[in-house]
Amino acid sequence: MDRIDQIIALVENARSVPMSRGNCMIDRAELLNLLEQLRVELPSELRRAAALLEERDKILDAGQREAERMIAEAEAEHHRLVSMSEVVVSADRESARMINEARAEVQRLRDEVDEYVDTTLANFEQFLHRSLASIERGRDKMHALREIGSFQGDDREHQLPF
Repeated sequence: MDRIDQIIALVENARSVPMSRGNCMIDRAELLNLLEQLRVELPSELRRAAALLEERDKILDAGQREAERMIAEAEAEHHRLVSMSEVVVSADRESARMINEARAEVQRLRDEVDEYVDTTLANFEQFLHRSLASIERGRDKMHALREIGSFQGDDREHQLPF
């Protein structure tokens, strides 16, 4: 850039050609010397620029790879969370199903127990009715026998001794 600045300064400071608007007189040797120095320096500067561009490309590539890695990790985490969410939803559904089945089973068992208790109480009630009827018959018999016994006892008192 310094060489280019020197060439520009040489042209700007050159004497104008009389009767011409844009023409000037420049020392040919001086201009050629500056251009030759530029030619010599230019390849090293171009190599540095190329190296900088290459380094920039490497940094951009590394940044691109890092961005892709981060995106892949984020997508993997997203899929994991979605899967976990699906597992949780599935587990919730399964637990609700199991709770409903358990409630239905509890109700079925309650119904069976109620039926068993009702049947047992009905059988006991019939047993008690038969027992009460038997007791009642026994008491009636006892009363009947007592009356017969007292009636026969009265006859013995009224019988004459022979």
